[in-house]
Amino acid sequence: MRVIITGCGGFLGHQLCQKLLACGALIGESGAEEPLEEIILFDRQFPSKPLPETPIHVEQRVGNVDSADDVRAAVGTHRSTSIFHLASMVSGECEERFDDALRVNLDGGRNIFEAARALGGKTRVVFASSIACFGGDAMQEPCTDNTKLTPQTTYGITKTICELLLNDYTRKGFFDGRTARLPTVIIRPGKPNAAASSWASGMFREPLSGETCLLPVARDQRHPMTGYRTVIDSLIALHNLPTEALGRDRALGLPALSVTPNLAAQALQQVAQELNLSLGTIEDQPDARIQGIVANWPVAVDGSRALALGLPAAPSLQTLIRDYLEDFINPR
Repeated sequence: MRVIITGCGGFLGHQLCQKLLACGALIGESGAEEPLEEIILFDRQFPSKPLPETPIHVEQRVGNVDSADDVRAAVGTHRSTSIFHLASMVSGECEERFDDALRVNLDGGRNIFEAARALGGKTRVVFASSIACFGGDAMQEPCTDNTKLTPQTTYGITKTICELLLNDYTRKGFFDGRTARLPTVIIRPGKPNAAASSWASGMFREPLSGETCLLPVARDQRHPMTGYRTVIDSLIALHNLPTEALGRDRALGLPALSVTPNLAAQALQQVAQELNLSLGTIEDQPDARIQGIVANWPVAVDGSRALALGLPAAPSLQTLIRDYLEDFINPR
């Protein structure tokens, strides 16, 4: 079988590709585990890194998800294909660029869904959604898979519409869709991006590099977070679930920790003492725009449905810090 990963020029897409290469197989249309023969990486640009040498054919295809022609060319016509749709504009830039957000996130999602529809009803599509789908007066503590989706950001709106479309495409038998509703994923390496949640990684990453993190939100701001390793394992586990396990609601909210900057600082100090590390500082630099966006997102989510279906729990903050150090600071 073959796999398409959109947004593979980004962090999670790259991590997913690496994990699939290590696994070497997925549950296919037959309902049994099938070896991977090809992985197509689709994005508008890629970092200048060499592709891995592997028995599985890996190919980069440059294109735009908002172009139906580019998407069709990448997805192709091979029936035994699974799609992981991760390509997206992030939250902060969606608020600044409304029309682009609709074009990339919404129209791009429809292009993926139509390409999957052309392949046949057994094609598995895993869509990466977000807790930004929650918001407004309907928010609960914690938000669950049954909480009404009333997002208060353009990013959340586009994710919500795609979640509902995926449900309907699946109901109609066009493909076998599954949505992972992601909490904020930490700790991302590299430079901060335009996501309104970028501080969630920065308050770990910068101190671990001996640098200062300028914190745009309040120290007691609670926010749902989980680790990148857990998210990748969750995407693959969700793909492999029998279709009947999900029923009519194809969206699973992933388990998450409810984290504040105060809790992050405590966890950093614990790991730093354990490993004899010198840390940079976290300094307050309030940003009303970022705080306003984050304040309209949930402070906690309930991932019990995902756990009941065998998806992994969120690790401790200390574990997430050690994972980051092992993978990106002191790799083996």
